Order: sequence, then C-alpha cells, then structure tokens
Amino acid sequence: MTEFELIARLTPHLPLTDAVIQGAGDDCAVLAAPAPGQELLLKTDAIVEGIHFLPETDPERIGRKALARCLSDIAAMGGTPTAALVTLALPAAPQVERIEGIYRGLRRLAEAHGVAVVGGETTTNPGRLLISVTLLGTVPAGRAVLRQGSRVGDAIFVSGELGGSIHGHHLDFEPRLAEGRWLAETGCVHAMIDVSDGVAGDLPHLLGAGSATLGAELLKSAIPIRRAAREAARAGDTAKPPVVAALTDGEDFELLFTVAARDAVPVLDGWKARFPGVALSCIGRVVDRPGLWLRGEDGLRPMIGKGYEHFR
Repeated sequence: MTEFELIARLTPHLPLTDAVIQGAGDDCAVLAAPAPGQELLLKTDAIVEGIHFLPETDPERIGRKALARCLSDIAAMGGTPTAALVTLALPAAPQVERIEGIYRGLRRLAEAHGVAVVGGETTTNPGRLLISVTLLGTVPAGRAVLRQGSRVGDAIFVSGELGGSIHGHHLDFEPRLAEGRWLAETGCVHAMIDVSDGVAGDLPHLLGAGSATLGAELLKSAIPIRRAAREAARAGDTAKPPVVAALTDGEDFELLFTVAARDAVPVLDGWKARFPGVALSCIGRVVDRPGLWLRGEDGLRPMIGKGYEHFR
C-alpha cells in the first residue's frame, strides 16, 4: 500500500467540528478563529514504540494514549481542546490493520472530547513506530493556569491515585479536562501541572525548578497510592516501596496543583460535590526551604528517588 492509499483509508472518518473550514486533504487545515475573549493553547507530544508502548500493545490503546497525553496538558491549563494534527512515522512496511486500529482509538477519544482531527503527516521511520500529536485548545483570556505561582504556605493537591501506571493505567487514563476547567474557574489555583514524570519530577516545576527558596513538605500517609503499585511491591516486581513508586513512577496524568491554605477546604468540598468519582488528596504544603521532603513516622526526611527523565 502506498502512502496516499494509506492516507485515503485513514482520513474519511476523522471527527470534525463546526470550527473546521477545511480539514485533512489540503496543504493546511483551516479553522475559524477563537471567539472573542478566548486565547489559544498549543501543545505537541510524541510517543515512541519501546518507550511509551510495546510492539504487542493493543493498537487502539496506542492511538488513545497518543492523543490523551496532549489532552492532559490542556487540562492542566484549564483549557478546552479543539483540533489535532497527527504525524505518523512508520516502519518501511507498516501493518495497515495496526495503523487503522491506532487511528480508531485516537478517533474515539477525539469524538468523546469534541476534538476535530484536521490533518497531519505520514513518513517512514525505520525500526520503530512514532506518533506525534499537535493539539490546539482555547482558554478564557487571562485564565490559563500556569506552572509558576506557588507561594509559601500553599496546600498541595493531587487528583486520583499515583504509582504503578505501567500495569495499564498509562494507556487507559482519563484526561482531567472537566476537573481542570473547574479548578481554573474557581480562581483559587496558584499553579498546576499534569503528572507525567512523577510527583517527584513534576512538583519542582510548581516551585520554580531549581528554586533556592521554595520547597515542599509532603505527608507520607496522605499520598494516594494506586493498588497496582501496592500489588507490585507485594509480589516483588519492584524494589520500590509503594510510596516511592507513587511519587516517582510517572505517567499518572493526574492534576497536581497548589492553592492558598485558606482555600484548601472550599476547593476540596467543591471538588467532592462536582466530581464524586475522582479522588482529590491534599498531600502537603509549600515551605520556605528548598528541596522535597517527606514526613512519616520517622520524622521529616529528604524525598528518596526522582521522577522520570528521558536522558538520564
């Protein structure tokens, strides 16, 4: 099958929205400009075979993950996704059924969140499959929640559960889009990020990476540990204690954010009323000493372990 025959099989059923003037099939997609009072969000992300998924992974789950990672970043800004471009870098002789499955998983998630898929690119990448997604979104002007802005005394919250994502969660997670928009609307959130590299890797971004003044003190008993992380530790599949796995494994794609201490209870109560099926945990506070610290039965100690780093 030629490149153009493959494109012809993949593009006829791509989801579109009213904002799409010209979708896939031309030199560029054409979209209507955002409504007055809205700002654009732009995000790109890539997943690579052997790093983010295995060759035997269900193709629909691969496609879903490729888009869901970008959706999670839009969620962390308090935004709404609108349109996506997809680049496929394929082995020289791609399996057409596999590629169609990838697009099916991507398309279903796009439809669920009202995202138009308006084009992209196909190319060869000998040896392994790579999928890159560029996602556009919108956010009310001046309301995007950034990573910077945490203050001493802020409460630190995280949604959902953490750790053990390799046992399936990293493929099937739900981007917290509605939750992120609600948090932005409260006006209480000082800083927010989605947890892709583990709390140990992503929390420093909320404190100003390399900050000489801000740090975080986390309460060990408050860390929401996913069952898969506990079971892996019991089975001897990992040398990490469950709490360390929860803080360092990565690919949780939960929302990690800070709010003033006075807003902590209202935010928690509002979340429970609005999102009863999604846990929200206050796991610590921002302190005026650098570093990440974990308080347990043995007192306050430096956090052990780091988040995921591609080039470490």
